[in-house]
Amino acid sequence: MSGPTDRSLGRRTFVLGTTAAAVSATVLTPTAAAASFGYADDGSNYVVDTGANLVFKVSKTNGDLTSLVYRGTEYQGYGGKNSHVESGLGTSTVTIAQSGSTILVSVAYGTLKHYYAARSGENNVYLWTNKADTSVSATRYIVRVKAGLFLNDEPDSYTYAPTTIESADVFAKSDGQTRSKHYSKLRVIDYNYIGWTTGNVGLWIVRSNHEKASGGPFYRSLLRHQSADGGGLYEILYYGENQTESERFGLQGPYVIAFTDGGAPSSSLYAGNLTTSWADSLGISGYTAASGRGRVAGVGISGRDTAYAYTVGLANSAAQYWGSARSSDGYFSITGVLPGPYTLTVFKGELAVYSSSVTVTAGGTTTLNSIAIPSSNDPSNASAIWRIGTWDGTPSGFKNADLMTYAHPSDVRAASWTGNVVVGSGTETSAFPCYLWKDVNSGIVVYFKLTAAQAAAAHTLRIGVTTAYANGRPQIVVNDTWTSAVPSPPTQPSTRSLTVGSYRGNNYTFTYSVPASAWLTDTSAYNTLKIYVASGSGSTSFLSAGTSVDAVDLLT
Repeated sequence: MSGPTDRSLGRRTFVLGTTAAAVSATVLTPTAAAASFGYADDGSNYVVDTGANLVFKVSKTNGDLTSLVYRGTEYQGYGGKNSHVESGLGTSTVTIAQSGSTILVSVAYGTLKHYYAARSGENNVYLWTNKADTSVSATRYIVRVKAGLFLNDEPDSYTYAPTTIESADVFAKSDGQTRSKHYSKLRVIDYNYIGWTTGNVGLWIVRSNHEKASGGPFYRSLLRHQSADGGGLYEILYYGENQTESERFGLQGPYVIAFTDGGAPSSSLYAGNLTTSWADSLGISGYTAASGRGRVAGVGISGRDTAYAYTVGLANSAAQYWGSARSSDGYFSITGVLPGPYTLTVFKGELAVYSSSVTVTAGGTTTLNSIAIPSSNDPSNASAIWRIGTWDGTPSGFKNADLMTYAHPSDVRAASWTGNVVVGSGTETSAFPCYLWKDVNSGIVVYFKLTAAQAAAAHTLRIGVTTAYANGRPQIVVNDTWTSAVPSPPTQPSTRSLTVGSYRGNNYTFTYSVPASAWLTDTSAYNTLKIYVASGSGSTSFLSAGTSVDAVDLLT
């Protein structure tokens, strides 16, 4: 009895529960044993030999990756778990077929479709995941690696951490350093691959272009972790922690499990370089070939501050893309874009300073004339009496800012979250904490002097924030005599943020009109600005209401 027809491949395939060999009009047959490029059925798994140094197995029951053998060594598995989508899909329909030099394993679990592909002579496994709806709560693929094969104690990973300090997923080592799977350190735009190497063997996940992920180019999510019973490498297709966007649905990939002889994976696999024309005819659900995609190119961007990197992003409810603007003139090119209308955003650092609309057509290039960023769109262009930090959409330069992308605020390496700040000292930015919490350092004091002319006038004070937890927002008191109203909270993610390595929420600027009567008339005396965190939400300590700071300034 032959298997049912898979019309997308134009041939017959193995199906769960089918025992007879697949037959194809182009002579498709399984290999008797996985000894060269081809596949076999061991009863429980489809066994795929890439014809190089990699043999992997996919469960016929649930589509789990049950084995990864490279150069004779098994790398798959820790804690008795397989590698899989999310925490495992459950009973699925699993099929396999060969098309020339490609073998494709297809997994169907309700509305979710998942794929593994092997290419003859390559030590890679190509993966796609098509999530159509919310029937699977979140979307990730995790490669579970046996303990002891790779040593790792990087800041963005679990280690042997005996003490739980937050929500059963943030831990402290005996030396006071903290670890969590959340501490990725890297933004999506910062990496093409993650993994480990012994010097002789490298195991990596090469990320996809994340067109169906959410959060934009500066988002951080799980990347990898290492624990006593093994390690995990992630490709996160949707992650809810400190998320600013709704979930996108559709086909995500390819992302690649790549083995090397110790070095980095080939740059030909990177999201911007990977050409998958060989996958065009495989019938992958939701797949759009290069010919069905378009390009957006801009001849330049004026009004930039050349001290900063600029990024151009495209986003709509269905997809997201980004590209770097050339430092010399702002030229940019974003390729492989699905057709449709998009919001185009220009970011100075991580701060949005320009926005417009653009439409992408299949097979076409949308060419934009030079973009001019209005001076008023960059808050740095406003004349200020004094400024703490820089307006770039991040807390960069503030106390503990770098550490907080890969550590908990309680980490022994963190400088004290309290302490006053003196404008003009030369250390006003490095002394100002990157995060403020209602229960930790609310009421921080900034000291500054004004000239007689400045003290005789009203001024606007601005506080820029990048995210907030539990509706934390700043309320100010000047010289203990003038108190601002409590501002309304802007829209921010509803989950943890400041304690899980992420300051990336929605940038927002609070403005306060301070009357001249609030200032001291004695020009030799320091004025005081106290910044409190207002909110009735949150709990205690570092989970009390809080916010991340971008910049603080007093305008002329």
